[in-house]
Parts: sequence; C-alpha cells; structure tokens
Amino acid sequence: MKTLNPVPKFLAYALSQAVKHPTKPVTYLYCPECKVRLKLDAKECPVCQHKVGNSPEVRQESPIPWWGSVLVIVVGISCWVLGSCLNVVGLDEAGRALVYIPLGSLFGMSLPR
Repeated sequence: MKTLNPVPKFLAYALSQAVKHPTKPVTYLYCPECKVRLKLDAKECPVCQHKVGNSPEVRQESPIPWWGSVLVIVVGISCWVLGSCLNVVGLDEAGRALVYIPLGSLFGMSLPR
C-alpha cells in the first residue's frame, strides 16, 4: 500500500524530501474522504479507489514546522548567552548560527515565490 498515513512513515517521508530538496516544501496527495496521505506517484487512492484527478488533492507543508524553528531559536539564544557569560570558545558563534539560520527560514517561508 502506498499510503503515508502512519505518523512515523509520513515523518520519514517528509525528512527524506527535506534532505533531498531543502528549500522546497514537502508535497503529497491527500484524500479528504478517507483522510489518507499518499505519495505523489500514486495513481489512485488505495482505500476508496478514486483517481488522482478527482478526489486526492495536492498539499504542501514546510519541511521544518514553525514551532521547530522557534525551538531552535530559543536553544540558540541560550547557547549565545552561555557562551558569552562563560567565555566558551565557539559556543556563542554556534548560538548565533542557531538564531540567524531559522530566522531566515521563517521569513523565507512567508515570501511569495
């Protein structure tokens, strides 16, 4: 069966797509009648047998959710502060990277392509 319905299977698919194409959103088919996620190469829904042109719709999600970016920013701020206070070499620079890179992806998701 070519469904991506179990959460671990969908997360593995989303992670593999994000590693292959990091700037593109993860694209998949979704059948609203069966509530089943499918790969893009599926021709029909395996549950209700609808063809791809009729029922399953194309959906896109960001490879990194917004809450994941915010979590990385919070960790980066704490590393930045600890590295500056304790004079740990490289920790403040790593903290800056953990702040600025997710900020760029958060604002990049809102820009039209």
